[in-house]
Amino acid sequence: MSIILGLSIWLLLRFVIPGFYQVAQNEIAVKSVFGRAQRLGTHTTSELPMAQHLTDDEKSRYVWPQLEVILPGGPYFKMPWQAISKASTAINTASIAMDPDSPSANTGGKLLEAVTKDHLNTHLEGQIRFCISTKNLYPVFFGIKNPISHTMGFLVSILRERIANFEAPEKPGSEYDTTKGPRAQGISINDLRKNLSDLNSQMEKECLSSEARYGISLTATLITAIDPPKEVESALAAINTAYNQVSSEVSLAQAAADQKIVQSKRAVEIETFKAEAETQTLRQLADQLTLLKKNGPDAVKTYIRNVKLELFSRSSRAIVEVTRD
Repeated sequence: MSIILGLSIWLLLRFVIPGFYQVAQNEIAVKSVFGRAQRLGTHTTSELPMAQHLTDDEKSRYVWPQLEVILPGGPYFKMPWQAISKASTAINTASIAMDPDSPSANTGGKLLEAVTKDHLNTHLEGQIRFCISTKNLYPVFFGIKNPISHTMGFLVSILRERIANFEAPEKPGSEYDTTKGPRAQGISINDLRKNLSDLNSQMEKECLSSEARYGISLTATLITAIDPPKEVESALAAINTAYNQVSSEVSLAQAAADQKIVQSKRAVEIETFKAEAETQTLRQLADQLTLLKKNGPDAVKTYIRNVKLELFSRSSRAIVEVTRD
């Protein structure tokens, strides 16, 4: 009897009590039976909207089965041949220079190096926010050994490719476009600094596929600083100063030219109004003469005689031509 009681207590402590578990509010869990995760039939991630961010070649390579999810709560019970895998669903923040496999890399995870299109080695600072995708848990628990490492490698490769090929978007300007001259120097780091928001937007679009690839959703990518090496910083500052001076002189010349154009337009408008006023007077006079002519053949002669008399009355001296026979 004591053996049976002892065996029952051992079984209770060894299998029954450890079989109860809970899932915290910031966690999510999946159950596996003899090492095989419980799946939602034959459904895969290719049926989810996240798959639209993959290329045709990637869609055939990143096809993960959808798993049954155990939501927060409990207590739940599992059999001894079943295993529970848990992961946090909290949003994490990390530096873009973080290397999960080598924490000392990239200056201790603070600065990420990248080369611009004009072969300038730059140092990048920034942050990313990421979390585990609740709709693609298979690569997180079973498909990939370290999903964060794969995600960071994917992010860094895209970022370096964008830095190396980044071109500032063309913005419409006036007919005296200052960007056609000084920008021919090709200082790409200036373009990167002025268009950080565009670069961040491109990065967020490119990284949308990480959820379907590795089960890690990048919720935000923010590059906060792009700095050149210290040995070229002074030279770059001198170039920027010269560029600003040229831009200032061109802007002043453009403003003066625009002012002259406006003045010329105003002068043309004034002369046009004067000509229209004179033309209007002549038209009114022509209309009056036409109306007088309709009243009889002598009406015009009478009008001319009255006009002459009016002029004679205003004049102090008149010269009259006399015809001699």
